[in-house]
Amino acid sequence: MSSQPTQYQDYEDALTQTQLELLDALLQVQDEHYPWNPAELEAQNYFEELEQGFSLEPWQDEEEIAGASQEFFEQLHQCWASPLTSTTDSLQALLSEQFATNVPQIWLEAIANKAQEVFSTKISLVEQLVLCVQPLLPNWTKDDLLVLARPLAYGMRGGAEPVKAAEWKELSQMEQVRVSLAVARFALAQIKTEPINPEEA
Repeated sequence: MSSQPTQYQDYEDALTQTQLELLDALLQVQDEHYPWNPAELEAQNYFEELEQGFSLEPWQDEEEIAGASQEFFEQLHQCWASPLTSTTDSLQALLSEQFATNVPQIWLEAIANKAQEVFSTKISLVEQLVLCVQPLLPNWTKDDLLVLARPLAYGMRGGAEPVKAAEWKELSQMEQVRVSLAVARFALAQIKTEPINPEEA
């Protein structure tokens, strides 16, 4: 029974000692104080002293600095750009392989770029398909494109009229729209790494 007050007293003593040490450390006078207000005159001396402690001797040559910084930024650019660029290039190559005989190359490149852009958006597949082809078809309304894209997006293959395999110029406007949507569907499926047969698209 008598041991409980002693243990409690020991705990209080230890806590008080720790608090005193912390308070003492906080109140100790330091030789150097960081100027919290850089606008004060004393702050200028503080920063000048700090700058004198840094030596730029190895980097005195301006050409060396320019070369090193250029190399750094090129590497940084590659880190960010390479994955997307290589993916887009490979997708364009695949679309060319599959559809170059029926679709102009410039359309394939535009669809590949747009498919990469819209794939990560949180919109439905049918809206992604429309966004992929809409810039190429300015005379078509979004609603009309949505109607034509729905069979591809929702797998209603029985309701979709097969696309005629012919030269691009020989296709009607409606057939060009359907082919473009089929290419977009194929591109999005490739990005998702769930390849589909372009004839079924």
